[in-house]
Amino acid sequence: MSDPVKNLRIFLLPLLLAFAAEPVFAQGTSVAFGAMQQDTSLPVEVTSDNLSVDQETNIAVFTGNVLIGQGEMRLSAPRVLVVYRQDRSGIERLEATGGVTLVSGPDAAESERADYSIADGVIVMSGNVLLDQGLNALSSDRMTVQLNDGTAQMSGRVKTIIQPGGGN
Repeated sequence: MSDPVKNLRIFLLPLLLAFAAEPVFAQGTSVAFGAMQQDTSLPVEVTSDNLSVDQETNIAVFTGNVLIGQGEMRLSAPRVLVVYRQDRSGIERLEATGGVTLVSGPDAAESERADYSIADGVIVMSGNVLLDQGLNALSSDRMTVQLNDGTAQMSGRVKTIIQPGGGN
């Protein structure tokens, strides 16, 4: 090997190692969510302490210990606004606020707010999102859950704690 090539490698190696040591920040993180795909055509069951209905706007507001169930998925919050389709044939979307907990299979997530578009099968959780997956935890500003395929996308200052596996 000639001296100029050897000198170039000696110069570039520390430079490459320095760049490799820098942290990499991703725009978002994809994770699995829930034990299985969620069937969004299943009935939505809502229980609460109080209910207020406005027939003119097709809106219902559930307050106090609100619990929503659909298949294996559970969502709880102090307040949930339900928007019905214009033809009143079903629910268009849910807006949960005041501290939301979403549980599907072994996974649980908490946030300040959750918006569930039933037709799209998408739940967007926002505001101090915390996802608990057994020994692992992730936090972010926002998490978008795709119920049809059981995945989630976390974005906005994503932080994770991952426990090394396999140890006793």
